[in-house]
Amino acid sequence: MAGFDYHDRCFAGVVNYDDGDLTGDTSFHYRQQGAVVWGTFEGGGVQYGTLVARVTGEGILDMVWHYLNRQNEFVGGTCRSEPEILPDGRYRLHESWEVTQGGNFSGKSVIEELPLDV
Repeated sequence: MAGFDYHDRCFAGVVNYDDGDLTGDTSFHYRQQGAVVWGTFEGGGVQYGTLVARVTGEGILDMVWHYLNRQNEFVGGTCRSEPEILPDGRYRLHESWEVTQGGNFSGKSVIEELPLDV
């Protein structure tokens, strides 16, 4: 896994999180055991969401996700997140995602690990 450890890291959207259900107020909490990563997310237009991913040798996450939005609609899809390590050691994830349930569209976004003091 090239030394990437996603366990107990929290993220928030920083690019392309200004409209739709996922906003800058959506927070993600990741956990990891071996090559499996799972997480929860909520906030913004998301009541509650979950994800599960496998970690490649380069630390890339290949995942599936789904959530219930504030209109009580289910939305789901897939995502590939490529990590970048920031100078202070936090992770930034560059995401390419596709909605396959509750719509049919795709896009790119970036989430960034929250500082420990937040």
